[in-house]
Amino acid sequence: MLSMPDGTLTRGDVSQARELLAASPFLFVDVELPDEDDAPDQPPLAHLLGLEAADVPWLGRRDESPRAEIRGDGGVFVVPAVDGDRVVHVQVLVTERYLLTVHRGPAPLIGDVTARFPLEAPSDSVAMLFLLLDEAMETYRRAAVQALLEVEDLEDAMFRRREPEQLYRLSRLRRTAAMLHHTLLPYHRVAEESVTRRVLNRGFREDRGQLVREYRRTGNLVLADIESLQESARRAFGSYSSLVSGEQNGVINRLAVVSTIFLPLTFVTGFFGMNFLYLTDELESRAVFWLLAVGLQVAFLVVALYVLHRTRLWRRLREDDSDVDDD
Repeated sequence: MLSMPDGTLTRGDVSQARELLAASPFLFVDVELPDEDDAPDQPPLAHLLGLEAADVPWLGRRDESPRAEIRGDGGVFVVPAVDGDRVVHVQVLVTERYLLTVHRGPAPLIGDVTARFPLEAPSDSVAMLFLLLDEAMETYRRAAVQALLEVEDLEDAMFRRREPEQLYRLSRLRRTAAMLHHTLLPYHRVAEESVTRRVLNRGFREDRGQLVREYRRTGNLVLADIESLQESARRAFGSYSSLVSGEQNGVINRLAVVSTIFLPLTFVTGFFGMNFLYLTDELESRAVFWLLAVGLQVAFLVVALYVLHRTRLWRRLREDDSDVDDD
């Protein structure tokens, strides 16, 4: 619990939070619920905090969908934030007197917000809300930029030397990009619709309008960063596939050259292995054997190597090998 504007941070149980919510004119209360399922006979969190009149029966409920509803000078939100490899959904209730956040398990987002409080010095609970929303977008931006840099490093490394592990890392980064986009986009859509509708109303305060504009700009930039990450991941997968295809083409070309060399030899061997009378009765001398069995095959081999040399096909294959080794 953070008393504002003096910034006094205290920890307590639900009963203390209920008393402060009823009395304090400006308060930030964070409630951390256990990860395990609630007991069946557990009363609703809104009842424990004395917020029955706020009409938030879903407060503290697990797996609540993204939400952004502005109600007069307050509102209710379910805000996603990135924590390592997972996304934490923070449920937010804001009024003129307090800002209440609820989440399952630890949420580093709350610590980051309270750390920014002395520097930002929000004037009221609504300003504190936008500080929280901005920090939530910042977690997405940091995750997207870090993943984007990893994709670029992987793409550069695979052109130097391709390794199977790079494909696994690319798959993991692509799943990260999909997770960021899948969790942020629904919240961004409902928040954009709700905030835009509220800003268009007459009498909306100018200072809060500035907060809304900055938040919308930040949200659009973060979403663009995530889409850029997705595009980079797709491009890296395409580059990896192109490298694999190039290596396979090189192998196929080498097999074709070897087949070209040995095809005449195979034909000669098969032809003179037939049991024709002429081959079995007439070609009996040792000189004829060496001439046909060895000399003819050597002649075919020399002709094949000469053709490869004249067409520079072998040289191109050797250059391809040297390029791969240099990479």
